[in-house]
Amino acid sequence: MATNTALSEKEYARTSFENPDREYRDGELVDRSMPTFNHGETQGDLYARFRSLRPRFAVYPCVETRMKLRPGLYRIPDVAVFLGERPLEVPDTPPLIAIEILSVDDRMSEILEKLQEYHVWGVSHVWLVDPRTRRIYVWESGVREVESLRVPELELTLTSDDVFGA
Repeated sequence: MATNTALSEKEYARTSFENPDREYRDGELVDRSMPTFNHGETQGDLYARFRSLRPRFAVYPCVETRMKLRPGLYRIPDVAVFLGERPLEVPDTPPLIAIEILSVDDRMSEILEKLQEYHVWGVSHVWLVDPRTRRIYVWESGVREVESLRVPELELTLTSDDVFGA
């Protein structure tokens, strides 16, 4: 949800906000939902799973990191995973994976917009996970529930039990 605060892109780039950090869209700050325990636990578990792959792959997972999708548009995926080279402090090239984790007060229309933006930006694997219902989704030409999340580049398949614990 956008706030009424007008801010230049340069001002946004050098401003810190109270938790949670805000996103930026064409001069307006965009509020993000406050995460719950389930959200944070899922986020931490996903980060740890991808970080554990580092001995085999050049992976760089991160959580809640500002990313510049285009001039005037900064998004903050809950979890992102870069492959190959370590990204810039504010990445401006797409990660291999971008994951959004639903919070109780998220608006589905806003989440779907973000997922589409990640896809258009060039993210190969765009996922949505819902810790409340223990369901997992992928974005293709829209969001679709799946039995497992696959990342062939990392020789990885995650089921719902892998994401949320058995």
